[in-house]
Amino acid sequence: MRSQFSHQPFINVGRSPPFTWMFLLFLCFIAFIATLSLSPVKTLDSVDSSPLPNIYKNYRKLREQAASEVLEIRSLSLGITQPRELDICGKERENHVPCYNVSENLLAGFHSGGEFDRHCEVSGQGNRCLIRPPKEYKIPLRWPAGRDVIWNGNVKITKDQFLSSGSMTKRLMLLEENQIAFHSEDGTIIDGVKGYSRQVAEMLGLASDSELNQAGVRTVLDIGCGFGSFGAHLLSVNVTTICIAAYEMYGSQVQLALERGLPALIGNFISRQLPYPSLSFDMVHCAQCGIMWDAKEGAFLVEVDRLLKPGGYFVLTLPSTQQLSVGPKHSTIFEPLDEFAKGICWTLKAQRDESSVWQKTADADCYVFRRQGGMPPLCKTVDDLDAYYQPLRSCLSGFSGKRWAPIQNRSHVHNGYFSFQLSSDELAVHGKTFISGVHPDDFYEDFSFWVSSLNNYWSLLTPLIFSDHPKRPGDDDPLPPYNMLRNVMDMNAHYGGLNAAFLEAKKSVWVMNVVPVGVPNTLPLILDRGFAGVLHNWCESFPTYPRTYDMLHASGLLSHVLGTEGCDLSDLFLEMDRILRPEGWVVLCDKVQVIEKARVLAILNRWDARVIELQNDSDQRLLVCQKPFLKK
Repeated sequence: MRSQFSHQPFINVGRSPPFTWMFLLFLCFIAFIATLSLSPVKTLDSVDSSPLPNIYKNYRKLREQAASEVLEIRSLSLGITQPRELDICGKERENHVPCYNVSENLLAGFHSGGEFDRHCEVSGQGNRCLIRPPKEYKIPLRWPAGRDVIWNGNVKITKDQFLSSGSMTKRLMLLEENQIAFHSEDGTIIDGVKGYSRQVAEMLGLASDSELNQAGVRTVLDIGCGFGSFGAHLLSVNVTTICIAAYEMYGSQVQLALERGLPALIGNFISRQLPYPSLSFDMVHCAQCGIMWDAKEGAFLVEVDRLLKPGGYFVLTLPSTQQLSVGPKHSTIFEPLDEFAKGICWTLKAQRDESSVWQKTADADCYVFRRQGGMPPLCKTVDDLDAYYQPLRSCLSGFSGKRWAPIQNRSHVHNGYFSFQLSSDELAVHGKTFISGVHPDDFYEDFSFWVSSLNNYWSLLTPLIFSDHPKRPGDDDPLPPYNMLRNVMDMNAHYGGLNAAFLEAKKSVWVMNVVPVGVPNTLPLILDRGFAGVLHNWCESFPTYPRTYDMLHASGLLSHVLGTEGCDLSDLFLEMDRILRPEGWVVLCDKVQVIEKARVLAILNRWDARVIELQNDSDQRLLVCQKPFLKK
């Protein structure tokens, strides 16, 4: 017997036992009769011949009521009592970001810049409450307009702070009283990012930035990204750019970039490595990012070398007061940088105005036979595949692995993107899979599965499945998806199959692929596909600001968290609510017992929630939720 579950108030069990059980038996009888009288209806996307799971889509009132009563009875039998919805946090927590508290870090003994790093271990639990949006918060504009215009009430920057910041006003324009724009009406980007991007491409020997893919550049790590204009432009030429910048109280670069719907993370490497394995990016870019690259005996450059793929590029643009082109031999800034770069097997490829481009060697033997005098030694252990906020290292690593492959060897393109399918040769190096356990057949089967699943997901993203969902005044009847999706976080990304399915379906969204710590690390494979991704421990808060993702997706993550010592599923749901924007979506797939627990937590979070049964009679269920727009 198949059914679909819904979110209804829990039954009050505070009456005499005999009457209670008679009432429960009566509900069971009604549920049984109603279920027999209704036959399941498949979605329009379902195909009978498909071996993949499809989702039923029949939300008639009587069936929903009967299924809900069955679920309530099951909850009662498990001893689950009526939950109490979480309170709303005060105004002071509207922009709360856990793990970044300088005063607490100083008290814990961190100094010399370490107090600005991420330290979840010293963060207090705080109040268990739901973070509300600012009073002036508005749903972001749809793309592509939303990439260039945002509501200034959605970010931590006031009009006075905006007008008093010379660096900001060079890059932003206040269009109206409540909007910030990142380009003029004729489409010319104020900070000259188009011309700058073209200049960088020319310094690589290319005719234009549209040829970056052909040169092997698909993924860029943009350090101190300003407000994301460089990444926004590169997105238009099919280059994935991840912005990272330090946590800031006001005018945050990361928050502004994410509000535009662009990939961004809070992060710096003052004392710790970034949460990426070696050989993760094709280019690392720093334009006036404020890092003293010659500090700590070159440890920051060593970290860039670790992150760069063979043949990758480091692009450094300094403020005009510190320009490198005054004459390399007479520049006190350039000379030590270039000397250190030579010692770690980089070559100065080009220099123009304030910008310089170095290229990392594609010859791994260079590290072994290079000139040693005063240069960083080789690390004794070179396997840092699971690097997760480890201390910065002053030794070189990543050059002796089977993933060492020059970016210039790439050739094929798929749908305008570098092939997100990957060839068998790329999946297997010298006859062995370069990620343990990944076989080409599994890889392609995973892709096919998510193409089918995405079709079903898309049909579920509508408030029509929530009978009590309020329609905002003035809105027309909604069509799926109810609100636009600009970005999606896949909280347990596996091979990045959902990301590939979005591309295959030509949906205009990007995906932050998160690989949880403690599962097989497939992040190198995800990054090699040209996708955005990061390692993360879901027992901790995610390094982002509140209200920064339109949709959260997780398959199997809840079971992983429940099986991890020290993890609390209720904390995970609080964190999901923090990073999800109002009216955003949550799609969770897991075992039926876990989904029932998750449904109770969704009620505590005040989400609209429905449990959906899959067609293949498995023990898996979907929990589809939408976060309401809480004003109080």
